[in-house]
Amino acid sequence: MKIEEIREELKNAAPERLPEQLAYYAEDDRPGVKKLLEQYQRKYDRYQKELERIENMRFFEKKYGEYGAICGIDEVGRGPLAGPVVTCGVILPKDCRILYVNDSKKLSEKKREELYDIIYREALAVSIGIESPETIDEINILQATLKAMKSAIDNLKVQPDLVLADAVHIPDLSCKQVAIIKGDAQSISIAAASIIAKVTRDRMMLEYDKLYPEYGFSSNKGYGTEQHIRALKKYGPTPIHRRSFIQHFIDER
Repeated sequence: MKIEEIREELKNAAPERLPEQLAYYAEDDRPGVKKLLEQYQRKYDRYQKELERIENMRFFEKKYGEYGAICGIDEVGRGPLAGPVVTCGVILPKDCRILYVNDSKKLSEKKREELYDIIYREALAVSIGIESPETIDEINILQATLKAMKSAIDNLKVQPDLVLADAVHIPDLSCKQVAIIKGDAQSISIAAASIIAKVTRDRMMLEYDKLYPEYGFSSNKGYGTEQHIRALKKYGPTPIHRRSFIQHFIDER
């Protein structure tokens, strides 16, 4: 075969089939082929490493495997000066191994968007909980977050037998829950929830940017960047600003 044909064959091969194809061409002495084999051996090694990482992220799902439906829950948006807090509950199939799922903060925007579609397609149930800036101001950000988490769990089309949460205890749940420190980096279910919550909130902030372009919400997502604070001091707060978060930057007397 021509080298370009081999390149195309390796390029289109499923990762799990690469060892078989690499072995098939192992006796080909052409330098171009050897270079290709080295390149795709590295690709396969990365694939194996990712499989191992994902398997490690299933530790808690396997530890509590006697429970039927396991829900991972996470939040996005506790720190911004503007916009809602968004939570997500995700129930994945028992044997789910979606590659590259990770704490949403460790992923690029492009990868989060890709995984968002895959998670929705693979999950048994996904539910979003949202609490407004008004609620955040009224009951504080922690309580608003817990309320949004409870709402997300209650609205799942499959009710969970166990909830894995990222370092919080959610009041009034009817099922067992386990709080995991840095859970979005240690549980595939929590990580999947963090991705859905992050993409959902980011899309909301892009829409708010169209309404209030001066504040740079499309880039800062409501966080207190220098541009955002300058705009806040110049134009004052919008309806989506959290009054309890911006007292140091404005004077509303």
